[in-house]
Amino acid sequence: MTAGILRVVVLDPKLAPLRAEFEAALPDGASVSWPDPQDAEAVEAALRTADVLVSGQCTGRMAALAPGLRLVHTAGAGTDKVDTASLAPGTQVANTFHHEDSIAEYAVSAAILLRRGFLRQHEALRHGRWDSPAYDPGSPWVDTLGAATVGFVGFGHIGARCWQRFRAFGARGAAVTRRGGVDAAAEGLAWSGTIDDLGSLLEGSDVVVVSAPLTPGTRGLIGAAELSRMRPTTVLVNVGRGPVVDEDALYRALSHRAIGGAALDVWYRYPVDGHSAAPGKHPFGTLDNVLMTPHSSGVTRQTFARRADDIAANIRRLAAGEPLHNVVAVAR
Repeated sequence: MTAGILRVVVLDPKLAPLRAEFEAALPDGASVSWPDPQDAEAVEAALRTADVLVSGQCTGRMAALAPGLRLVHTAGAGTDKVDTASLAPGTQVANTFHHEDSIAEYAVSAAILLRRGFLRQHEALRHGRWDSPAYDPGSPWVDTLGAATVGFVGFGHIGARCWQRFRAFGARGAAVTRRGGVDAAAEGLAWSGTIDDLGSLLEGSDVVVVSAPLTPGTRGLIGAAELSRMRPTTVLVNVGRGPVVDEDALYRALSHRAIGGAALDVWYRYPVDGHSAAPGKHPFGTLDNVLMTPHSSGVTRQTFARRADDIAANIRRLAAGEPLHNVVAVAR
């Protein structure tokens, strides 16, 4: 690169509202460009001289256009869309987190909405019907979150932070992870285990929070057999990845009311261009026991302000020749 100049290209539109703060935190001499990600010509021009790419993806073609890249930094945890093998040797790939608090807030609020029947009551009252046992003896009694056992499928950054919030309500908790190793006593959980214990977790939980990542081993992890082990009142909250829960089996369980409901923030289909797309092949939107959100549980200003701080700090380290934080890969 040209001495004294560090060229940074930002292609993540979620950082645009924080542009002033982000640029102010960069090292002296940094040059920043924000090409429109939909403008291929502008993106290609910016990549040709880029030292740092801030983006959720870096394809082989993008890497070829940017032979001087020293760092690819995602504004989130996922780096699966970065083609590390195509990057020049020595190029570092780093990520950042800070979505745990926002996702935990979502998981708790979604569980309360579904367990307390607030979605159902909201719709009924819009039509003048008071769906509460205080007015209608036929309406079901509901339980507080403090009376619930919450089972966590995955207990990393997100699962652990979610548990802190649920625990504050007095809930009981249990967790299973791929390899085990969660210290139940230290975390305040009733018990912990491995995926081999998934069935027991599902049978004993009133709320199931899925935060496991999508891997060949977790795709379809919760299918028809697993859902059948859940109680008819159990609420599923998926903030991990959609395909961790089999779509066909989930739709059947919800439509037949084999489980109590689901809060789905992660999906099976996403928009390819723009902001319109059916989130799956089944009409989940026709079900009254489903809370649907567009992968927004972690999307808050606080999440991205902290991520922008992390990225700017790593760029300062790069300029100073210091070791970077949260490096997940180095191209060879």
